[in-house]
Amino acid sequence: MAGAIRRALPDDAATLCTLAGRTFVETFGHLYPPQDLADYLAGAYPLELQRRQLESGDYAAWLLEVGGEAVGFAFAGPCGLPHAEVRPGDGELKRLYVLRDHQGGGWGGQLFAQAEQWLLQAGPRTLWIGVWSENLGAQRFYARHGFGKVGEYEFPVGRTRDREFILRRPARHD
Repeated sequence: MAGAIRRALPDDAATLCTLAGRTFVETFGHLYPPQDLADYLAGAYPLELQRRQLESGDYAAWLLEVGGEAVGFAFAGPCGLPHAEVRPGDGELKRLYVLRDHQGGGWGGQLFAQAEQWLLQAGPRTLWIGVWSENLGAQRFYARHGFGKVGEYEFPVGRTRDREFILRRPARHD
């Protein structure tokens, strides 16, 4: 079935929050005790924050829709990763997920390209991504796009602490 990617609007905030929770559970839910997962999801994707971010213009999101249903998304904005070399003006791909049944068709790459284009619209700048230490497929994908590991931090999911890698791609002036 054909799909389409479109820029998310503030009115799409609820769809983005629901899809973020759904993709997180599908991708990582099996890793956590049920209470840790529930505690994380209870506060991870607040609707009003998502709406304000989309209204601000400092953040942007894209939805992949297939048959009228949102099945993937990318979300980008200012870098909020805990690394000493993050500078004002640096950008971050905060989330990029496609539901399992829609993976493998190049949609992740297309969502990434939309976010990258938006992040670089004002010119070259350093880009950052946080990725789970054991998500080797994502690490290979981002390495193909010029990102390298520059740090680590703990990502809390309830009482569980995941080892998260911080990836960076220096500003390109080509």
